[in-house]
Amino acid sequence: MRILCLGGGPAGLYFALLMKLQNPAHQITVVERNRPFDTFGWGVVLSDQTLANLQAADAPSARLIGNAFNHWDDVEVFFKGRSVRSSGHGFCGIGRKKLLNILQDRCQQLGIDLVFETDVTDDQAMAAQYDADLVIAADGLNSKIRHRYAATYQPDVELRACRFVWLGTHQTFDAFTFAFEQTAHGWFAAHAYQFDATTSTFIVETPEAVWKAHGLEQMSQAEGIAFCERLFAKYLGGHPLMNNATHVRGSAIWIRFPRVVCERWVHWPAAPDRSNALPPAGGNEPCEEGERKGMFSPAGAAEPASPGRRRSAPPGGSEPHAVGSVGVPIVLMGDAAHTAHFSIGSGTKLALEDAMELAHCFATRPTMEKALETYEALRSVEVLKIQNAARNSTEWFENVARYSGLEAEQFFYALMTRSQRISHENLRVRDAAWLQGYEQWLLGQAVKQDGTGGPAPPPMLLPLKVRDLVLKNRIVVSPMATYSAVDGMPQDFHLVHLGARALGGAALVLVEMTAPCAEGRITPACTGLWSHDQMLAFKRIVDFVHASGAGAKIGMQLGHSGPKGSTQVGWGNPDEPLPEANWPLLAASAVAYGPTNQRPHAMTREDMDRTVAQFVQSTRYAREAGFDWLELHCAHGYLLSSFITPLTNQRDDDYGGSLENRCRFPLEVFRAMRAAWPAQLPMSVRISAHDWAPGGNTADDAVAIARLFKAAGCDVIDVSSGQTTRAAKPVYGRMYQTPFADRIRNEVGIQTMAVGAISESDHVNSIIAAGRADLCAIARPHLADPAWTLHEAARLQSRHIDWPLPYLSGRDQLYRDILKQKESAAQSIPAQAAI
Repeated sequence: MRILCLGGGPAGLYFALLMKLQNPAHQITVVERNRPFDTFGWGVVLSDQTLANLQAADAPSARLIGNAFNHWDDVEVFFKGRSVRSSGHGFCGIGRKKLLNILQDRCQQLGIDLVFETDVTDDQAMAAQYDADLVIAADGLNSKIRHRYAATYQPDVELRACRFVWLGTHQTFDAFTFAFEQTAHGWFAAHAYQFDATTSTFIVETPEAVWKAHGLEQMSQAEGIAFCERLFAKYLGGHPLMNNATHVRGSAIWIRFPRVVCERWVHWPAAPDRSNALPPAGGNEPCEEGERKGMFSPAGAAEPASPGRRRSAPPGGSEPHAVGSVGVPIVLMGDAAHTAHFSIGSGTKLALEDAMELAHCFATRPTMEKALETYEALRSVEVLKIQNAARNSTEWFENVARYSGLEAEQFFYALMTRSQRISHENLRVRDAAWLQGYEQWLLGQAVKQDGTGGPAPPPMLLPLKVRDLVLKNRIVVSPMATYSAVDGMPQDFHLVHLGARALGGAALVLVEMTAPCAEGRITPACTGLWSHDQMLAFKRIVDFVHASGAGAKIGMQLGHSGPKGSTQVGWGNPDEPLPEANWPLLAASAVAYGPTNQRPHAMTREDMDRTVAQFVQSTRYAREAGFDWLELHCAHGYLLSSFITPLTNQRDDDYGGSLENRCRFPLEVFRAMRAAWPAQLPMSVRISAHDWAPGGNTADDAVAIARLFKAAGCDVIDVSSGQTTRAAKPVYGRMYQTPFADRIRNEVGIQTMAVGAISESDHVNSIIAAGRADLCAIARPHLADPAWTLHEAARLQSRHIDWPLPYLSGRDQLYRDILKQKESAAQSIPAQAAI
C-alpha cells in the first residue's frame, strides 16, 4: 500500500512508522512544510499511561522518548499568596522539537521518506504524484484539507473565551505548576512545567476582557512578554520568558483556543470499489525491490538511494490526474480532526492515539473501507470523551474569578477535579495523605456550622446546616413520581416507599411533586395536598420518618403541572394525554407542550390569585403535617416553569417579555409560601437551568433566576434542566447538570443541590469537596436501592453513618464482605493511579 501523510507532526510521523512496522513493503511518504528542526511550541505533556501505550506500540521510539522525558509526580498551585501541593500524579514533559526529532529518526531507520519544506497546496495533485492509495491529513489545527472538504468533514470550530500565549523559560519547576495572579482588571493564570534539564513551558492565559483592559491588544511582542515577566516575576527566579513564534507580529502571539470537532473523519473523493481486501501481511502485489524499501524518484520509480533519506520535495511528478478517479480516501488525524485544550495536556496524546488506532484497524479489518469506518467510529467516541473533559477544564480556567472566593485548599481540589475525569477516590490513589488532610480541613469547615466534631468522614457524610435545620449528611432522595396515589391521597405504598428511604441513610427525603389542587396533578395517580385528609395521610408518613431513629428529615415538593397535566402514568405513555376524562389545563400562554397535548388556557389575574391561594393552603398543610423542608417546583415545563421559559411564555403583559417579568408570577407564589412557612425551616426551588433548545433559557439566565429567588428568601436552588419543550436536545453525561449548580453556587452565593446522572459516592464526594454544590439529590439509584447511602458508605468502609438498630448485624456482615472483596481485588490486580 502506498501511503501519503500530509503533515510531519506527531500524528503523521507515528502513523507512518507504525504502518511500516506492520508491513515493511508499504511505501510511505511524509510531507512537512517546515524544516526538520523547526517547531513553534515548547514542551508537550504525556501521562505515564500514554507512555506505556507507546512502549507497547513501538518499544525503540518509546525508549528514546522515555529517556528524554522530564518526569514529575507533583502538582503545585499558587493562589492568593499561598501554595498547595500534592503528589502521585505521574506526568512527563518532553520538548516538542525533541519528540519530533525522535520520531523523524525512527521513520528514517525504517525506510520512510520524509519530505520537508513543502507546503501542500493541492492534496490531490500531491496524491497523484506519489500514486497514493491512502492520504493522511495530519496538517494541523489550521488544516487546509479539512477546510477544502468541509462539506464532508462538517467541522465545528469554536473560539474559546481566554487569550493565551505559549512561552518558554529557563526557570525550572519540580512540579506541574499553576500560578494565579489577580490584577485590577481580573485574573491571569500560568501553566508551567519543565520538559528538559534547563527549559520549561510557561503558558499565560486570561479572559479576553481582562487582556484588553490591560492594553495587551495594543502591545508589541516584547511589551506583552515583559508584562508577563513582571506579573509572574516571583515564579521566574530572575529568568526571562522566551518566545519562539517571532514570525508572528505584535499581540497576535496571544490567541484564543479553537475547539475543533468534526462530524466525519474520512473523505472519499469518488465512489470507489472498496470491496478488495487489504494486501496480505507478507506484502503488496509484486514490485521492484526499490519500491519495497519505500524509495521513490519524482516519477515514482525505484532509485539507488539510502533508505529513508531526508530530501526536498521532488521537482516533478507523475502525470497529473484526479484523485477522485481512483477514489483515494483522505483521513483526518490529530489536530486536523480535533483539538483538546492545553489545560488537560492531551493534544499530542490524542494525535498519537489516533495513529495507534488507525494502524490497529488496518491490521485487524479485512478492507480499507472497514478499517477507516472502524477508526472513525472508535476514535470519534474516545475523542468526544476527552473533549468533554477538556470543555469542563477550559470553562474552569475561563472563570477563575468564579472560584476566587474559595480557600486555597478547596481551590486546589476544584482545579484538580475540574475535568470530572479525576475524582475523589482517584486522588486517594494518587496521594492518600494529602486527601486525608483535605477531608480533615473540610470537616473543620462543616463543624463551624453545627458544632459537632470528630474524625473526618467522606465529604458526602458531612453535616450541613440550612437555617435552623441540620442535615446529617449531603444525600437527598430526589422527588420522583411514583403514580401510586388515589384521588391525590398518599397510600400505604408511600409510607413504605418513603419510609424505606428514610431508613436507608439519606439526610433528606423529598416527596414527589405534589399538587395544590386536583387539576394541578400530572396524572390522576399523582399525590395532592389540597385537603385535610391528605394532610393527615402525609402526617402519618412524616411521623414515621421522625420516629424511626434514622435521623432523616423529610421534605415536601409542591408543584402545579400546568400544560403538562392530565397525562398518562410513567409506565404508560408519559407526557401523552389521557385516553379520556382529561381536565382543562392552565399555563402562562396558550402553548401546548407538544402536538398531541391539549392546548392550555392562558392564566388570567383571577387564575393567578386562586393558584397563589392554593399553594399557600398546601404550605400550611405541609407545616401542619410536620415536614422539615419545603420545595417549590419551577422546572420541567410545569406551570411555573411555563412562565420562566421564553419558549412557552408569549405574554405581552407584566408577566411576559423580560426575564424579570417572566419570573414575576413564580416569585409571587414563592413569597406567599415563604410567608406561610416557618421562618426557621428551609425552602428550596427547583429550576431548569437550561432549556437545551434554541431561543430558550441558558446557564446565564439560570444565574439571574437564582439571584431573584435568593432575594425573595430562597435558601437552596435545586438545579435541574430541560424538559420544558419536546424540542430539547440535552447533552447527557455523568453529572451533566452539576456545572449549572456549580456556577449558581459560586456566582450567586447561594447553596445548591446538584441532580442528574449522579450515581455513586465518588461523584458525590467530588461534587461536595470541590464546592460545586452543597447537596446531591440521587434519583434512580434510590429506586433500585432504598439503602443507597448506607451501601455507598460501606463501599468506602466509612463508619461515619448510623444504621437503624435492627439492621446492625447486616451492616457488620456487609462491611466484612466488601473488605474481603477489596483485598481480593488488590491481590489480583495491582492498583493503578487514574490518569
